[in-house]
Amino acid sequence: MTIENNPLLQKSDLPYELPDWELIKPEHIIPALEHAIATQRQAWEAVASDTSTPTVENTVEALENAGELIESVLNTSFTLISSVGGEAFEKIEAEMGPMMAEHFNAFYLDERIYHRLRELNLDDADAETRHFVTELLAEFEQRGVALSPEQKSILRQLDTDLSEAEIAFGQRVVQAMSDNELLVTDRSLLAGLSEEKIASYTSDDGTIRLPLENFTNQPLQTELLNHDTRTALLATSMNRGFGEHESSDTRHLVLKIAQLRAQRAELLGYPHHSQAVAQQGMAKDAEAILQLLISVAKPAVEAVKVESDKLKSMAHDAGQEEEFSAADWIFYQEKLRADIGLDDAAMAPYFLLENVVENGIFFAAHELYGISFVERTDLHGYLPSVRTWEVVNDDGVGIALFQADFYRRKGKHGGAWMHEIVAGSSLSGKKPLIMNNCNFEEPPAGEPCLLTWDNVVTVFHEFGHALHGILTNTKYRSTSGTHVPRDFVETPSQLNEMWAYNPQVLARYAVHYRSGEPLPEHLVTALAESKTFGQAFETTELLASALLDQAWHRISSQEIPANVEDFEKAALEEYGVYCELIPPRYRSTYFNHTFGGGYDAGYYSYIWAEVLAADIENWFKTSAAVDGDGGLNRAAGERVRSEILARGNSRAPMDSFRALLGRDPRPEAILERRGLA
Repeated sequence: MTIENNPLLQKSDLPYELPDWELIKPEHIIPALEHAIATQRQAWEAVASDTSTPTVENTVEALENAGELIESVLNTSFTLISSVGGEAFEKIEAEMGPMMAEHFNAFYLDERIYHRLRELNLDDADAETRHFVTELLAEFEQRGVALSPEQKSILRQLDTDLSEAEIAFGQRVVQAMSDNELLVTDRSLLAGLSEEKIASYTSDDGTIRLPLENFTNQPLQTELLNHDTRTALLATSMNRGFGEHESSDTRHLVLKIAQLRAQRAELLGYPHHSQAVAQQGMAKDAEAILQLLISVAKPAVEAVKVESDKLKSMAHDAGQEEEFSAADWIFYQEKLRADIGLDDAAMAPYFLLENVVENGIFFAAHELYGISFVERTDLHGYLPSVRTWEVVNDDGVGIALFQADFYRRKGKHGGAWMHEIVAGSSLSGKKPLIMNNCNFEEPPAGEPCLLTWDNVVTVFHEFGHALHGILTNTKYRSTSGTHVPRDFVETPSQLNEMWAYNPQVLARYAVHYRSGEPLPEHLVTALAESKTFGQAFETTELLASALLDQAWHRISSQEIPANVEDFEKAALEEYGVYCELIPPRYRSTYFNHTFGGGYDAGYYSYIWAEVLAADIENWFKTSAAVDGDGGLNRAAGERVRSEILARGNSRAPMDSFRALLGRDPRPEAILERRGLA
């Protein structure tokens, strides 16, 4: 295969450099990556061996430009790996991981490049460049540039082993979703599910299998009337990765990854992996992270005691003879939601996916930021169901392309996420191409896709990430959009959730998909009150996972346990979040955020970022509000756009927060937002 006939190595002629998805095949990826690696290595060597005085142009910009091709290959490839999936892409992903680990070590362990960056005279450089270089030097140091040659060799091997183990873990988590589907042989056990839903779970041979979603507790538990079926579904979810199916057993990988990360942290001079990660974020201190998590967990656990009594009483009154268990919590919590007007079945007809997108997230973005979304049916995705919009500023100029893949299918990674295919930056002259993925159930042809309220919030959340990429305005690709510290990246997404509840926005998208009637007033009121509903459960399960993540990464290489299950229980008990009735959102064996890489020792980020988001949300509703609009106005939006979204990592995120609010964040804001103050 030549460079000329590999579509991954050719600049796309389509608008916004949208990949021509139809041309790209699995067999193109590894040759393209090998060529991109070789090309970038040559550029790095040119910088490293340059004997002239280092300047921004011949060092910083040269290094930045050197990454364009490989970023294009990686972003396009990982789109297909995560969103299309399947055996061919899984094999490629397993091959790519070690290649990239070795490649980036070649950069960050190169003392010549490090010293050229240190020797730069930045007196006349712009503020973004000074911040970028400072961050880049810190990353060199955190990744081991000062190690001896022998230590660097050990580090390279650790990183290769880690990459292989993390990819294997992630692939086994996907496999576990299939392995652990619940086989149901008696239709009577499915009472509560609609015939349409049962039909969608029935294979051609008549076998019925209930699918799993990412979290421990399964949404179907809220519908299943049979206690034993709920219990079996939760049990099979919680047993993922614990050895019932060899192909998806991840226990050995959990222990191996914890061991490798501990060894790596110690080699780099850190007491544990948690501190190594904290140093790279806003938090800086692993102890501060732990104390924040515990301080939020304590009132949540106290609230659980009150909530559990209420739900147990409901179960008793409903005639449930079986002892109230973890599988019953969200079933009766959903009944309680319905009692106060928050009935998903009753509300779903008002939450048509099309309306939530066009009249919800797009409407709010227009009111706040002056941008419009024009569907481009002439531009296509990798599947017919992928939709494409051009993002247009109020002056009529296109600023980005946005694609969305909303539906679940076999092979696709679970959950919901945003990623960039093309990053925008003034240095490259490129405009962003941003994508959102969800895993909603695709309706039969001609039928509407109706969402639960949680699904609606997910759409707003992921679109908050998308806006971070779309509205970026930075010089460098590496400082654009979501290229920010991990404990800040969730701030724009969590902040954007507030507009799902805003009365003006709600009135636009929450209309009956058949009659066009608005959501009844009592449901509007119920939704306004729902933000703090069930927070005892939600906060406890989230904090249990965040603290479990910290526990695995606060141990030394000599303290790796022999048994995953025992370690889990001991850690949750130590931090005061062990609860028989509320298991962690993720158990270790399917905790892909942390053991698949990306959020290792960083799951705390959701809580850290929510502190910031809660504070900004309060600013919107008070200082920035005009005539009771809750902050849904252009003046407020432009402030957030200019100080937060456009900035990316062109300056320290805490500086961006202070520029917006004029002060440091208030930790108590998250408790107020969750109704736990």
